[in-house]
Amino acid sequence: MDHELRYLHANAIIEPLVDRFYAWMHTFTPVQASMNLAFLQVPLLESYLESPPAHVAACANPELRGGYFVNVPESRADEVKALVAAIRSERAAMLDFAESIAQAEQLLEENATGFDLTPLYAKLPPALSGLVELVYDTYNQPSLRFLEPLIYHSPAFIEARQSVQLSLETGIERPFILSTPRLPNPGVVDLPLPFRHRGIDALFDARLRPTTLAALREALEISDDETAAGLARLLAPEPPGRPERHIESGGRVRYFGHACLVLQSPEAAIITDPFISGDSTASGRYTYDDLPDHIDLALITHGHQDHIVLESLLQLRGRIGTVVVPRSSGGNLSDPSLALYLRQLGMDVTEVDTFDEVAFPGGEVVAAPFLGEHASLDIRAKSTYWIRLAGRSVFVGADSSGVDPALYRHVRSHLGTADMAFLGMECDGAPLTWLYQALLTRPVPKRMSDSRKLSGSDAAQAADIVTELGTREAYIYAMGEESWLGHVMATSYNESSYQLQQIDEFLSWAKAHGVTAEHLLDQREWRW
Repeated sequence: MDHELRYLHANAIIEPLVDRFYAWMHTFTPVQASMNLAFLQVPLLESYLESPPAHVAACANPELRGGYFVNVPESRADEVKALVAAIRSERAAMLDFAESIAQAEQLLEENATGFDLTPLYAKLPPALSGLVELVYDTYNQPSLRFLEPLIYHSPAFIEARQSVQLSLETGIERPFILSTPRLPNPGVVDLPLPFRHRGIDALFDARLRPTTLAALREALEISDDETAAGLARLLAPEPPGRPERHIESGGRVRYFGHACLVLQSPEAAIITDPFISGDSTASGRYTYDDLPDHIDLALITHGHQDHIVLESLLQLRGRIGTVVVPRSSGGNLSDPSLALYLRQLGMDVTEVDTFDEVAFPGGEVVAAPFLGEHASLDIRAKSTYWIRLAGRSVFVGADSSGVDPALYRHVRSHLGTADMAFLGMECDGAPLTWLYQALLTRPVPKRMSDSRKLSGSDAAQAADIVTELGTREAYIYAMGEESWLGHVMATSYNESSYQLQQIDEFLSWAKAHGVTAEHLLDQREWRW
């Protein structure tokens, strides 16, 4: 079948890996990746090697879902041991870079007392030479500012870490992405390709246009027949895709799960925080089969692993015209540049600040402020969006908080009234250290960490946002309740969960105030 025309199977998926861990922004961007490798991933693997049964048992405990435990059977512990040895040998520059950051922060803590910082440059670890600036804020608090574009060209960025796994979506929940490396498995095609490799685009372009196994082998640089046979299993004789993925008049919004919306007119298509189910055999959800062939803009609200999902972006890279991202602060340890990240992946990117406008055929997107959800860290790379399409204005609020309702009064005075608002209400999120522990070189007391959560709006705050924006329709994201998101979200709600109680409270408020409101789940469509 080498030269027979084939399409990529609708259920084909890709898992991007760095040193066998599922890739997300903080394991890719060089500063944060070095610290996660040194201070989280290697210690996690070494903890597993001390007691594989304890980790496997923890992974089977529903109450510990989303915890940092390695879900690898003890029979494969030697493979984990080999992985640790390879990391220590081949990623020594990254490990040294991370240790150098910790040393530099200690240097500032002990010596930066409000006086001139110039003498400290000579005392910086060699790995940081020429890659950081020493600065104070106006409160005389010192910090390192990383010259991030340069670091992508330093020994701390190792593209050889990257590889991809290709397989068919089974509908069975995959291991949690933050804790378990992806080892080789039967039925999985492992390719040592960097994420920017254009063979990946050729593969996923085969969902729209037929190709041959021979052409894909060449594009993906597959030389051995066993790997090629695995690739052949991902191909099908019939094209995927559903005809109603396009519209001929008016406007449409489709909810694809979590914070992913697709907004369409006959002239254009916009997607927010792409996170798509790869199981086209499942009912009651939209999948890759339901996406338009061309997407003008992909809007990214912030850098958390459930909103900038590399697995989905790589599958859609060939379809997306431009990715719109919020501008970072430039060099802040906790705030890597989304634009630099995605450009390294070979994507066309536009950065926006508050109230910047991006036009598309028949409409425009306006960036708007985003408060909260980042554990009070100084993270600027976050944005909500105001989308004007087919005569309507849609506010995409993602996980933003209504902690200061007056903000939305200013937004309304600048942008007008929203016809529809989409909000997250993860109002009791994970603590600071769950996602950022590797970046914290000083111990953080548990009480402090627990007080600084990755939380969006509660019922009162969501009501304030809706009131200030003047919208008469408000829809709450499912926040990880969809079954196909477990490997990224690891969310466990029940009817007594505070988050769901707050959503019910908001829906009651909306009904009492004449606002059409709904708690979304799985899929939904609006037409006008």
